[in-house]
Amino acid sequence: MKKRKLGFLEIWNLSFGYLGVQMGFALQNANASRILSNFGADIHQLSWFWIVAPLMGLIVQPIIGHYSDNTWSKFGRRKPYFLLGALLASIGLILMPQADAFTAILPALWMGAGFLMIMDASFNIAMEPMRAFVADMLPSDQRTLGYSLQTVLIGLGAVIGSWLPYVLSNWFNVPNEAAVGEVPLHLILSFCIGAIAIIVTVLITIFTNKEYSPQELEAFDKAEGKLSVVEEKTNLTQIFKDFGQMPKTMKQLGVVQFFTWFALFGMWVFSTPAIAHHVYGLPLNDSHSATYQKAGDWVGIIFGVYNAVSAAYAFFLPAIAKRLGRKRTHTISLIAGGLGLISIYFIHNPNYLIISMIGVGIAWASILSMPYAILAGSIPARKMGVYMGIFNFFICMPQIVNAIIGGPIVKYFYGGNPIYALMTSGIALIIAALFVARVNDVDEPVKTN
Repeated sequence: MKKRKLGFLEIWNLSFGYLGVQMGFALQNANASRILSNFGADIHQLSWFWIVAPLMGLIVQPIIGHYSDNTWSKFGRRKPYFLLGALLASIGLILMPQADAFTAILPALWMGAGFLMIMDASFNIAMEPMRAFVADMLPSDQRTLGYSLQTVLIGLGAVIGSWLPYVLSNWFNVPNEAAVGEVPLHLILSFCIGAIAIIVTVLITIFTNKEYSPQELEAFDKAEGKLSVVEEKTNLTQIFKDFGQMPKTMKQLGVVQFFTWFALFGMWVFSTPAIAHHVYGLPLNDSHSATYQKAGDWVGIIFGVYNAVSAAYAFFLPAIAKRLGRKRTHTISLIAGGLGLISIYFIHNPNYLIISMIGVGIAWASILSMPYAILAGSIPARKMGVYMGIFNFFICMPQIVNAIIGGPIVKYFYGGNPIYALMTSGIALIIAALFVARVNDVDEPVKTN
């Protein structure tokens, strides 16, 4: 018994919810540091507030993966988690930039960090089951295409989310300045639009797809020889057993993921202050001037550029991977991203940052597809959710490490200059590329002449 091959539109709809989720995620990535700075956070403190993001992923994703593997209701297996995550994320998006309205409860900075935590937990609730959903629904020879199209949608959503503040401010004259301690109106409206987009796109994915039943997935596993003859318990402690029994390929990918996501975290946290200081020439302690807001809006634009590049590059990834192999494709892509981040140090014209982001976009497309395409071939379908969640350990832990040490490194070793944090991120991506060679891709399609 084999899984049915899906048409292009069907594969597209599998991940359409990611369009909205990534709009919200991009709004967070490009603007959370700026919002927290507006509420009073210093540069070296930013990574500490951002630690809630990987912590939520570390805690939430394996648990959600485990329960989505073992959930079946009239609403489906993964779908209830898509919807729950979308609803909670929309609440976090609406409230975070308006955290100053809750100062009667706690200072705006702490309320903002709390809403950031809600957002991140919710994104994780939605995203992990969506990754498993693609593996659930597609046969092996369509999996690279499935994750590549998911990357396209991630890129499109991120472009829209990243560019929203700039568009509202420059095309519709929505104010982009606010009093000290407040968030500009164009950011508040952007986050509200992102909240609506998450709900709408996730509902489209829910209503256009029918999931395989647990019995059908078990039959697919048996046909592929992946199902253990020993029936396993489905309680939460099984997660720890699964962690200890993870496939060798997953461990090898874990090293690659560590350096990759250490780099990405540094980029997301320090891009706005680094570019404001190094490219726009602002003092390190300036986080309220009109020029700083202009720099922050431009960071949103260039983040949109790297996501646009990733969406375009993702269309070609299946063909490139078929010709070069998934490992070699991922290696080249990570090197391109590393060089892109390092090049920012040599740029003093904001427009040239677009060139740097081309390399980052190439890496981002591969990061969102190649590791998952490689991983999915090494684990059974009935364990897809929990192992996708456990795999998130290798995404969250390096971010937590960076969150703890990144700020002090910038303060004490880099003299408070965050541009060196971006260069460190570039070097980490190149190190990740070197470790790809050690990965055993057990499900690599055989090339035919």
